[in-house]
Amino acid sequence: MFLVIIVGMIGAFLILDKEETPKKEKKVEVKKSETKTSKLSLVMVGDALLHSSLYKDGYKNGVYDFSSQLEYIKPIVQNYDLAFYNQESILGGTELGLSDYPTFNSPQEFGNSMIDAGFNLVSLANNHTLDRGEKAVLNSCEYWKDKDVLTAGSYCSNEEANEIKIKEKNGIKYTLLAYTYGTNGIKVPEGKEYLVNIYSDEKVKNDIEKVRDKVDLLMVSMHWGTEYKTEPTEEQKREANYLSSLGVDIIIGTHPHIIEPITYINDTLVIYSLGNFISAQSTNNDYNTMVELMTSVDVIKEEKDGKTTIKLDNLNNELLFNYYQKGSRWTNFKVIPFSQMNSSYNNDYQRLYNKYSEVVRLYNKDIKINPLP
Repeated sequence: MFLVIIVGMIGAFLILDKEETPKKEKKVEVKKSETKTSKLSLVMVGDALLHSSLYKDGYKNGVYDFSSQLEYIKPIVQNYDLAFYNQESILGGTELGLSDYPTFNSPQEFGNSMIDAGFNLVSLANNHTLDRGEKAVLNSCEYWKDKDVLTAGSYCSNEEANEIKIKEKNGIKYTLLAYTYGTNGIKVPEGKEYLVNIYSDEKVKNDIEKVRDKVDLLMVSMHWGTEYKTEPTEEQKREANYLSSLGVDIIIGTHPHIIEPITYINDTLVIYSLGNFISAQSTNNDYNTMVELMTSVDVIKEEKDGKTTIKLDNLNNELLFNYYQKGSRWTNFKVIPFSQMNSSYNNDYQRLYNKYSEVVRLYNKDIKINPLP
């Protein structure tokens, strides 16, 4: 009897002890998904069209040097990772003999000044690419090939034209494609279509399919539209929609020589025309070929859970003025941001700022433009 009581007490104790022993909880570590963000900055300007008065102005002490023409632009451009322009007049060099409108050929030293200013994306496809024939294109290729610059739209061989050119900056892979509507009636030599990219829906589709899944940022330079018109043509709009459907991130428009609007088509930034960058074009009373556009944007790459997204942020614009002095010949060329303008360059600059700001914002009133001083 006594033994039974002892055994019962021990059992009760064990049960009590078991009940009062707290259960250990398993700690499950939840890994938070991290977002990796990369960014690069891009600035874009329009056509470099070197008339004779402009390259003569750059000839000093026996050499060509265009740095004084770019002195207001260089400090701005050098703040950006990427900087685009269209080399409208081919850099065939002095050995071919320099020439003006209608068949341009320009000193290669101009390219040196643009590179020194910070430009590293260059379109070579435009209606003047074949102005001085195949030899000028070959000279141009030879000039650009050893520069730390991504060029597009004009090549010296099929192999070079078919090469997928990809660069990387700040962890973002990018490329530039470039096309022109035509070459002023100059026939592209048969079998040498690589000399200049003539636009077609089929060609651009094939080119984009080769590279779209290999880059984060795809830019396409389009030499298109109607000269001296501030609104894009229906064909420009159609092509812009088509390029957007193919996944182009930024369409950079040139050729009209004057500013056209900026807008978005889906996620594609469309700059219909940046206008000129530097030239000596004659102008109407509204200085339409002398008021130009410089557009900048940040490219943001986000990587999370194995997915990569690209977005464009901080879109901004600066109007530029292509200043020169008229006399027995035109001299003292300079590209001046409107944020640094004053009446010594143009008495009517405030009205011009208002007029061309409205052109830029025609399709999107929220587009930002740097204010006047």
